Amino acid sequence: MTLNYDVVVIGGGHAGCEAACASANMGARTLLVTMDMNKIAQMSCNPAVGGIAKGQIVREIDALGGQMGLVTDATAIQFRMLNVGKGPAVWSPRAQCDRGKFIWKWREMLDGTSNLDIWQDQACELMTENDATCPHVTGVRTIWGAEIKARCVVVTAGTFLNGLLHIGRKMIPGGRIAEPAVTDFTESITRHGIRSARMKTGTPVRIDKQSVDFSLLEEQPGEKHPYMFSYMQHHNVTTLPELPCWTVNTNAAVHEVLRSGLKDSPLYNGQIQSIGPRYCPSIETKLVTFPDREQHPLFLEPEGTDTNEMYLNGFSSSLPMDVQIEALKKMPAFKDVKVYRPGYAIEYDFFDPTQLKHTLESKKIDGLFLAGQVNGTTGYEEAAGQGLVAGVNAALKCGGTETFVMHRDESYIGVLIDDLVTKGVDEPYRMFTSRAEYRILLRQDDADRRLTECSYELGLAKRERYDWWMQKKQAIEGIEEFCKSFPIKAKEINPALEQLGTTPLQFGVKLEDLLARPQLNMKNLSEIIPELKDVLNKLENRKEEIAEAAEIRIKYKGYIEREKVVAEKMHRLENIRIKGHFKYEELQSLSTEARQKLIAIDPETLAQASRIPGVSPSDINVLLVLMGR
Repeated sequence: MTLNYDVVVIGGGHAGCEAACASANMGARTLLVTMDMNKIAQMSCNPAVGGIAKGQIVREIDALGGQMGLVTDATAIQFRMLNVGKGPAVWSPRAQCDRGKFIWKWREMLDGTSNLDIWQDQACELMTENDATCPHVTGVRTIWGAEIKARCVVVTAGTFLNGLLHIGRKMIPGGRIAEPAVTDFTESITRHGIRSARMKTGTPVRIDKQSVDFSLLEEQPGEKHPYMFSYMQHHNVTTLPELPCWTVNTNAAVHEVLRSGLKDSPLYNGQIQSIGPRYCPSIETKLVTFPDREQHPLFLEPEGTDTNEMYLNGFSSSLPMDVQIEALKKMPAFKDVKVYRPGYAIEYDFFDPTQLKHTLESKKIDGLFLAGQVNGTTGYEEAAGQGLVAGVNAALKCGGTETFVMHRDESYIGVLIDDLVTKGVDEPYRMFTSRAEYRILLRQDDADRRLTECSYELGLAKRERYDWWMQKKQAIEGIEEFCKSFPIKAKEINPALEQLGTTPLQFGVKLEDLLARPQLNMKNLSEIIPELKDVLNKLENRKEEIAEAAEIRIKYKGYIEREKVVAEKMHRLENIRIKGHFKYEELQSLSTEARQKLIAIDPETLAQASRIPGVSPSDINVLLVLMGR
């Protein structure tokens, strides 16, 4: 049987779902191929979305017209805003979700997307044809013999490519627990010169909450007035009950049991040779890396409103199952614990991301796009962001139009992709706010300001989203203009300022000058300035969202403007294209390392070259001179 589409997306995880929706919404006839339609966007590890920098990515996906924020809001059972004690550049939303309802909400989104079909099957071969320059994709072949012809293929296979599960010394092929691995597909890609390697990740034990003594745990409630991920939050506010998370610490007895099993740990007996995530280590890795630590924090998180299953965050492990369970029972809260399944590790194939363009299209195979963990990343959010970019570019390629590339001063997604393409990975990549040099420009509150208008022009964001943003934009500008012009008289305001714990005024100022003070904000000033209160009350149900965005722009105006100047300087290098201009092996004025890295990565622009590890500022100056700059 032969099927014909513009774009075929391989894999029904977070990257695949966003890629398929984006491609279809851009007008391309799209097919999503997934092994199990009942596990669409399965949260393979913890049932949570967002976190440090990851929350910003989800808001960017939403601002562009993606689905992850909407699905999260509709299925959340707890919201928290992380880093609120620091500056707004690093505020990061996070939500605990109902795992099962998350899947079915995503399925509802896919089923309601025009131009999108779903096919339950497993890809086993990438089909290509050669032309004068390089091979180009023609589609994929499945294990059931279906041939799916397509102009573009987006591979988002997660951990399934030659996946191998580990629990103690036991090894079983699989892409996830109780799900088969995908064989042969990697080889059909690497035969064209694309490099692959192996990575490792893991997941913790799952616990029956009926066997837990919660009186011995510390409760962690969510926000009383939760933030939403989606800017279109009026569509999908959760109706699910809020559930708390819980914290507990390991102890010396737990550590003793865990150490007794290290001889059978796949991480330390030579069984696993691949690279694991540095920032999400297994419990046995924590013991080896921090031998003097007497305890490690664990977080017991609910899996949903209708299940007893709970997730023990921080207890990722591939130790033998009896060792894991015995160690758990050394904590008083878990002395009678029952588990649904032990933790396990998984090894899988990924492809060298430096062989990709910034569109996430392969440099080696025309029409092949890669997104998610197959590019060496970890995390649902990083995968979904890549999936959206790959889906958009696959659709654009089918239409023969321009490409869609996100820049480092424009989004965390842009930082993520640029890091992958220019630097590569030597461990599973995880996004942090520290990876972005323009953090004050990439705040979680203003992703719609950065991205919605360009997404609407591209054809991804719909008119309703564009109009919703324009209303907000006009309201923010109105507040900024009001604060810039509204006069404050010292004699009238000083008694109230003293009560708010801030220095009285010596002379009159504008309202924006007061807002620049750390002790003052829109909320407390509106209680003492009736005119400001009237302006904010006109915002009705969007009052908090718009007031916060306006306040941040006023309060941090100087920092924002300064960072914009720095970003503009870097854009000048982004506009200097160097691909195809040099034979790097002949440039003896470059350092040996720079020549090697430039040959391997072949950057598009001088700015990309400047971010490659091993390419120094003096090497960039050499290229500038040779370009006549």
